[in-house]
Amino acid sequence: METIDLGRAFAQSLSGLGVPAELARALWLPLPMLVILATVAVGVILVVWGERKWAGYMQQRFGPTIVGLGGSIQGAADGLKLLIKEDIIPNKADPWLFTVGPAIVIIPVFFSYLVIPFGQGLVLSDIAIGIFFIIAVSSISPIGALMAGYASNNKYALLGGLRAAAQSLSYEIPLALSVLALVMMSNSLSTVDIVKQQETLGLFSFFSWNVWRQPLGFVIFLISALAETERAPFDLPEAESELVAGHHTEYSGMKFALFYLSEYANLILASLMASVLFLGGWSFIVPLEPLAGLFGIQTASPVFQVVAALVGISVTILKATFFIFLAVLARWTLPRVRIDQLLDLGWKFLLPVSLFNLLLTAALMLLSNTIKTTLPLYVPLLIMAGLVFVALTLQKKPVAKPKTAGA
Repeated sequence: METIDLGRAFAQSLSGLGVPAELARALWLPLPMLVILATVAVGVILVVWGERKWAGYMQQRFGPTIVGLGGSIQGAADGLKLLIKEDIIPNKADPWLFTVGPAIVIIPVFFSYLVIPFGQGLVLSDIAIGIFFIIAVSSISPIGALMAGYASNNKYALLGGLRAAAQSLSYEIPLALSVLALVMMSNSLSTVDIVKQQETLGLFSFFSWNVWRQPLGFVIFLISALAETERAPFDLPEAESELVAGHHTEYSGMKFALFYLSEYANLILASLMASVLFLGGWSFIVPLEPLAGLFGIQTASPVFQVVAALVGISVTILKATFFIFLAVLARWTLPRVRIDQLLDLGWKFLLPVSLFNLLLTAALMLLSNTIKTTLPLYVPLLIMAGLVFVALTLQKKPVAKPKTAGA
């Protein structure tokens, strides 16, 4: 099933109706952002509701139950509340920078969704430098956080903005290096090509997912992505016990809602990227095309195309939901780290390990191309399994103290 570039398909459809090509392309420009805005807004509402329900279950309580069926529209109610709240700008704040800061934080997040394949043959813009585009655009958001902290004329807000910038810089490099290893394996910067590269074993494509070939890169990506989203245990920029609310401190109303929305939109984006880069994206455990061939079903039939598209979208969302659950689990079970521990983890551990993983991938790719087989690419999985086995074997077991005679 070929990938459909929706922008090109939209322009060609209008051109077939007699609309000039330039006008068709101009009409397409605002549509992707409107679709992304609506989709992400609904996704954030669902994720917020799901997180509150999961957190309530972990803490043996009910979570939201009143607004909507089972509290399902509690997030929409919170958004409406923030929409009608007064927008307050502190007296000595820089009003222009104070207003622009939240926009600079959230706009790059929405742009990153343009190159994410949501399902088989479904991507808003299949550009050849999709991975580079996501990394480049996502590096703009910390500027908005720093700008918001500086413009607030508040010491807590400024410290929160500085922390956000330092944290993003510390973890964006290991994240980029972990993704660069995948780019090296797929020989492409396109997100669609990376997914297709994980479908090379036919009925056994499950074993060609990058999570098996890049287990170390997968762990680095998970930790770095969690730090990039600034969620617990890496929520140092807005640590309540230290900085009140960080660079959010002086914000209210919809400006505060934009920061809140960007946090969850970033979480969904990171989960979709993990799904696409490491778990095969829209790929089912068993690919549908070989299954259709076994049962004599024509893959070119419209019914199969629709079913394959729906299954691909569902599988992508299901895999992303798994990563969202891991992020929620980490938030409600792990304590917040200190700022020095956060920076040490990024610079002194993840950065050298990600460089080692990149060099190891390059060496294994060279060996794989020499002997004409992909088996060397699974060496990191064996190394990781061996290290885990050794760690579990050497783990000290508690020794029961002998009871004294008088006890």
